[in-house]
Amino acid sequence: MSDLLLTQEQRNLRDEARSIVREGVTRQLLLDMDSEKIHYPREYIQMLAEHHLLGLRFPLEWGGRGLDWSHEVLVLEEIGVLGASLACLYSLPSIVGEAINVFGTAEQKNKYLKHILTGGLTVAEALTEPRGGSDFFGATTSMKREGDYYILNGQKRFIVGAEGADLFLVYARSSEDGSGHKAISTLLVERGQGVEVQHVYGLMGTRGGGTGRVYFRNVQVPVQNLIGQEHGGYEIFNQMMIPERMTSAAGALGLARAALEISARYADRRKAFGQKIREFEGVSFKIADSLTRLDAARALVHETARIVDSIGNSNFVRRMVSEAKKFATDTAWAVVNDAMQVMGGIGYTNVYPIERLLRDARLMTIWTGTNEIMSLVIQHEYYRELLSNITSTRDVEADALNADAEGEKVYE
Repeated sequence: MSDLLLTQEQRNLRDEARSIVREGVTRQLLLDMDSEKIHYPREYIQMLAEHHLLGLRFPLEWGGRGLDWSHEVLVLEEIGVLGASLACLYSLPSIVGEAINVFGTAEQKNKYLKHILTGGLTVAEALTEPRGGSDFFGATTSMKREGDYYILNGQKRFIVGAEGADLFLVYARSSEDGSGHKAISTLLVERGQGVEVQHVYGLMGTRGGGTGRVYFRNVQVPVQNLIGQEHGGYEIFNQMMIPERMTSAAGALGLARAALEISARYADRRKAFGQKIREFEGVSFKIADSLTRLDAARALVHETARIVDSIGNSNFVRRMVSEAKKFATDTAWAVVNDAMQVMGGIGYTNVYPIERLLRDARLMTIWTGTNEIMSLVIQHEYYRELLSNITSTRDVEADALNADAEGEKVYE
């Protein structure tokens, strides 16, 4: 984002994040996470908490900074240069915290949100199940009330942060009678008896983030840990689309920027046929295309952040956060691919981190709803808007010579 478009407060925050990314995260941590010597970097979360960077958007009284999305996406881009795992772990307090901040009680905020933002509690969102990923309403994990507790049973998988999480935000089926929209509830579940986490995945990339499978076996969850209303999980899920997709989009910007910078510097140093390879159109045009894509994605992400800050949640916001997530993560995948192509064979080795960024970028187009699901949402919300505002703009369809020709406009 151009400094000319940022306030002094935003520049200061971005520079603060850059300093922490540059000096607070060691090369060895990245290597150990990628080689799975480290499965969950709890110290990293605590370091961010010490710098007061977790949950920037939440009120001061709960440990946030009272900022907004236009600030948070700046920090996320900077952390994104470290790769998908650390960007996602940074985002989890923002994602889980959203549910507590928007729908939680004062008691829940004091007991949980405050300690999440100060690094005392680590969190994970338990959404995906073995029988389905994007099929949210197909959840089979169940909760049944018995006195002052809900009894929780089921399993979740592909849960980032699971191995190190002290607290899980869990979506579970609370009614067998209601429709999908009215059959899901949301619980805050502390790690304890009946909660089992297994590290079962050999991931292609995005390693070291504690991704695992979580089993809930007759877990007693106090009724006070219900978020929002019973059977009101859809409303919470609808709100959670914002932090899930905005954090994915903003983190992807940093990952793409890192790959572009590495390949551009390489092209300025590497010589072939007596000249720098950046002087060949086949290379320089890839750099230009990547930069253009990245600038366009960044503009969309920041514009979406301003929209969310201005109007909160709505059908239009649902469309925009889906566009931002889809375009930014598709851009990251394209930019990293082109970076590897610019660098040739050396980019395919672990001499440079391009191959790690490529493995990380691939998951970004899948998680928090695949980009195909994003397309489904985008077109659905666009048609809703288009077909409900038929007379709000000029009827351009009529601006054709034979617009009224008899028998030509046949639709069935």
